[in-house]
Formats: sequence, structure tokens, C-alpha cells
Amino acid sequence: MIVVMEKSATEDQIEHMVLRVEDLGLKAHVIRGAERTVIAAIGDKREHMKESLASGSGVSDVVPIMAPYKVASREVKPEPTQVQVGSLAVGGGAIGVIAGPCSVEDEEQIMSTARAVRAAGATALRGGAFKPRTSPYSFQGLKEEGLKLLAAAREETGLAVVTEVMSTEDVEMVSNYADVLQVGARNMQNYRLLEAVGKVPNAVLLKRGASATMDELLLAAEYILNEGNPNVMLCERGIRTFESHTRFTLPLATVPYLHNKTHLPVVIDPSHGTGHTSLVPDMTYAAIAAGADGLILEVHPDPEKAMSDGYQSLNFSQFERVMQRSKKLAVAMDRVIAQASEIAAG
Repeated sequence: MIVVMEKSATEDQIEHMVLRVEDLGLKAHVIRGAERTVIAAIGDKREHMKESLASGSGVSDVVPIMAPYKVASREVKPEPTQVQVGSLAVGGGAIGVIAGPCSVEDEEQIMSTARAVRAAGATALRGGAFKPRTSPYSFQGLKEEGLKLLAAAREETGLAVVTEVMSTEDVEMVSNYADVLQVGARNMQNYRLLEAVGKVPNAVLLKRGASATMDELLLAAEYILNEGNPNVMLCERGIRTFESHTRFTLPLATVPYLHNKTHLPVVIDPSHGTGHTSLVPDMTYAAIAAGADGLILEVHPDPEKAMSDGYQSLNFSQFERVMQRSKKLAVAMDRVIAQASEIAAG
């Protein structure tokens, strides 16, 4: 249920209702909107619960949440959420661009990439320190050494770091180095991992599983939100279909659909969604036109020599051209590609 507080409700009244909700055995999530504060009361419904909450001081109304996902629903928070962390701003009119290699390979590779993508206008740096690979014989990443290289790149360029975390035991270590924890498609329904990233202060980029439905994606996000972490970004990275001309099928209808169902920002991954460098630019522009709040692109100094995913990576000059056109398209769509500091200053 949603406890809608009056516009004039005081902090004491809000805190009192939080305690009332918790006394009923429910979990209280306080969500402060542009006009008023609501308290999402999550848990098993009980008889006369609505009447008990509706009588509270400062309460305007108590209404049921119809969606199976509660805190992620627009019923709870009609206004879109903007996630801001370091240099990265995603949502609320800002398009965040996360760019970098699939895997952190060595110091020269990640440092040169960080400098190049920042110069072209990227707002965050991506790079895999831990790499989930189909084959156990493929390059698995540099692990903590890769995290240290990402942190060094952030120190020099100021770019927020986005990297994948693969297991619950690695969450604490990765969160010490990264600004945004990526939960990959293979782990979208690893519920213990979702709960673990929900307990840290880092923002989370949650990728849709290759065969997951929209409700399954939103319920996965609910696990993170339910642990108290509000900074969740949803990522469409393509789904598995009968088509073979692309690595996956990238359904851009995901963007307006999710905007209608949830307040969480939506990021598109044209690199995994197509699997071909030649298709990445046009799908990037299409994602912006569809209303995407963010993009995550694979960029490598020499894709032919990349240790993973070189066939879908842009080189530096290609990424620069994509950014030049993307900036113009963003303006045409009444939005902006800018770092979080520029958003705040504006």
C-alpha cells in the first residue's frame, strides 16, 4: 500500500507514520516527490490495515499498489528518478554515456581509453575486472588488479567507474573501487546478489536477462530497492530470439514501456544488443530518439586486438563521431548529454 502524506505534513508526522507501518510488520520506504511525500508499506496485507494507517496524522490517503513490483512502480513515485554519482547523471532529462572496454587488459589500454572517451564527451568509464565468459578457458579478467586500474583512471580523468560484480563475496571489494555496480544479464535473477548490492551505497546498473520478461526485470530491481538502495538503473542489452543476423535482438520498445511502468531510468546497450560494430552507431541514435536515459558502449583502442568483444567495440575515432551526432540528437529531443556536475550547476 501507499501512504500518501499531505503536502503540509511535517517530518515528525512522516516519521510517526513510518513507525506505524513498521509496527504493523511491514517495511516502510519513504519516497519524497516533487509535490509530496509517500510511504510505501511493503509486506503481507492484513484486515483493517488500510483503516489503521488512514487515521494517522498528516495522512492524505492510503491506496493499494496494483503492480507486482512495489517500490519500482510509478504508482509509488510518479516523477522519474535521476541517478547521480560522480560524473554520471542518468534520467530526468540527462543522458548518461558510459563507455570503455569490455575487459580491463592493462594500464595503457584502460588509461588511454579513459582519456579518449572523456575527451569525446562520455560521462562514465566502463571496464570489466571480473569477466563472466561462456568458456572457462577464455580471459576471465584481472580481478582486483583491474579494479585498481579503473580507480587510477577515475583519479586522472574524473570519470565515474562502472564495473560488473559477479558474486556476493565480491560486493564489498568491488564497491570499494567502483561508483556503479553492474549486475550482468547472467545474474539478473541471482537474488542473493541483488540483495547484497541493495545494501551498499553504490548505484546499480541492472541488465535484463537474455530471456527475461519486463516483469521479471522489474521484480529483480525490486529486490535491490527493497534493501534500501534507491539508485537503480535498468539496462536493456538485447534478448535471445530466433534471429541470427545480430548477436541479440535489441527491442527499443523497452524504453517507452518501462517509462510508463517505472520511475527508474533506462539505459540501452547497443554493443551487446547488436554484436556488430557497424550497427552500434545507428542503434545508439535510435535509442536516444526512443527516449533512453543512458547508453553503455564498448570502446577499445584497437578492437582487433581486444581480449574480449572486439567485434562489437568502437575505436576512438568511431566513438568520437558517435558522440558528436548523439549530442546533436539529444538537443533535438530536449535533453542533454552532460556530467553530473554540469547538470547540478545548470
